[in-house]
Amino acid sequence: MSKKVLVVKLGTAIISDRAGNIDKKIIRKVAAEIAALSGRYQVVLVSSGAVGSGKKFIPRYKGTLSERKAAAAIGNPILIQLYHHYFSQYGITVAQALCERVHFSNRPQFLQLKETFATLWANNIVPVVNENDLVSNIEIKFSDNDELATLLAVGFDASGLLLCTSAGGLLDDHKKIIPLVPKVDASVMKYVDSSTSGSGLGGMLSKLTFTRLATSMGIPVAICALKGDTPLQDALAKNNGTWFDAKPSNLRNRQKWLASGSQTIGSLQVDKGAYKALLARKSLLTVGIQAVTGKFIAGEVVQLKDEEDKLLGVAKTKLDNTQIESQLNNRNVIAAHADDIVLF
Repeated sequence: MSKKVLVVKLGTAIISDRAGNIDKKIIRKVAAEIAALSGRYQVVLVSSGAVGSGKKFIPRYKGTLSERKAAAAIGNPILIQLYHHYFSQYGITVAQALCERVHFSNRPQFLQLKETFATLWANNIVPVVNENDLVSNIEIKFSDNDELATLLAVGFDASGLLLCTSAGGLLDDHKKIIPLVPKVDASVMKYVDSSTSGSGLGGMLSKLTFTRLATSMGIPVAICALKGDTPLQDALAKNNGTWFDAKPSNLRNRQKWLASGSQTIGSLQVDKGAYKALLARKSLLTVGIQAVTGKFIAGEVVQLKDEEDKLLGVAKTKLDNTQIESQLNNRNVIAAHADDIVLF
């Protein structure tokens, strides 16, 4: 692709009120901003708000899973119609892309997704992405659209990820926005307010969790507001919200997919010696594994955790869970090859 990719995610609270009414001024502003940025970027717009937009049409809505799915089915066409109206004023067409987790965990399907998006961009069409709530299985759905936006950013090797939120950025103890965060660690996580916006699924904890993933894959992130005339351009210039620096990354595309898009269904707890070996790009031996969680077959992806249950990375295993458990004392058995391990 001739242009860099930029992923923009809009939270529910920033584009609508608690009743689910969409703020058309915000949609108009976003359309103008993306039109201005389209000369430099291929833009993916991840938009929340479908459930909020549709729930008002369901009498006595209580927020059950089936009601949320129905509300999303109602709200998605409402949203896409608004985006079509305002983007068309800048000569841009939008396309609706409803994704499921399997589109990322299945690499051939993800590569097809990339080809489709490339075709859309080649024809001056902006994909507007949301989860396919109507059919997504609760066990394998995205945790929220912060995750969906991050997986798109990592999968497309984006040059930036903008998470637009009503909070406007990461706030310190005095409720002031922290302008720059070099690294997402314990000193940053202490500022997290676990509450959500009240209308969406995510919150600052979710944003920081996926910001950590994105920055570890070499993608800078901004958590920003949509105030002012050019908020997205201001965020890219580090003048709006909180900017999170990216770590240098030389991971291949397949390794990035392994770290972000693949669906983990179990975990391996490794000891300090094994982790030290992994840092030196060695394979994971069964003798370095302290505990096995979950049922998985050889070739599936599992999480790697330390002795304190901290997530270290992911690995595609060479053995199933029972084979690993039976070989924990064997110093010559490889549980996962170095090329199939990605550390965060």
